[in-house]
Amino acid sequence: MDTVKLYFRSMKMLLRSQMQYPLSFILQTISQIVMTGGELMAVLLLIDRFDALNHWSAGDLLFIYGMMDITFYLTECFGRGVTGNFAALIQSGGLDTLMLRPRGIFTQTLCRAIDPRRIGCISVGVAAVIMGANLASIEWTFLKWAAFFESILLGMLLILGLFLIEVIFSIYSVKSIEVVNALTYGGRSACQYPIDVYPRVLRLLFMVVAPFALTLHVPAAYILGKPLYGWPDFTAFLCPLAGAVLFFIMYLCFQKALRFYRSTGS
Repeated sequence: MDTVKLYFRSMKMLLRSQMQYPLSFILQTISQIVMTGGELMAVLLLIDRFDALNHWSAGDLLFIYGMMDITFYLTECFGRGVTGNFAALIQSGGLDTLMLRPRGIFTQTLCRAIDPRRIGCISVGVAAVIMGANLASIEWTFLKWAAFFESILLGMLLILGLFLIEVIFSIYSVKSIEVVNALTYGGRSACQYPIDVYPRVLRLLFMVVAPFALTLHVPAAYILGKPLYGWPDFTAFLCPLAGAVLFFIMYLCFQKALRFYRSTGS
């Protein structure tokens, strides 16, 4: 509980520091809205050109797109210490400083940065979810709301776990391993669309290796009333646990990797 208080206190301080330059913050947030809004426009153009993608309607596509954006950018906003360039922390010797403090390395890493500019991206995702829900005529119930928030929260853990893969490689290699971005940023781009529209190889990649489909698409399909692959309703609450499992595994690997850390001497 003390660690949670420390995290929120750190986020409050970091947010206050960001707000010291309000004009800069506003302009950067607007730029984020414009960039992410451009991606949303691409989806809208696709929907305008095609009435449906497989059995997914325009509203379904917008809803899934919005859920993916909300999940990813919430993680980038509040987990920037992990999703940022961790290799730079190692190269500068900053990780040595963290090891001298009486707190866990992961906690300190998570608390060292915030990116409130992502609020603009999150707002685009929220707009897409609202438009998609209206077009798909979703009848919200308590269980559907529960599935929605569970998907968002456990999806954030999944994304943090995937970024931890890059962190682990950085500890061993000192430099950032760009290929990991195929699972993080590449996964975000690919999984803005339903998983069953992709070939078998990509379906396996995003259901087993980086299980975005389990944490996002299964609950989204349940909410939309189109169960993925005809799976029963309870899978909408069970499958997102894959995000927590992957995060836990990567966290253990991160702790193990720290034992082999060697300072750069910077």
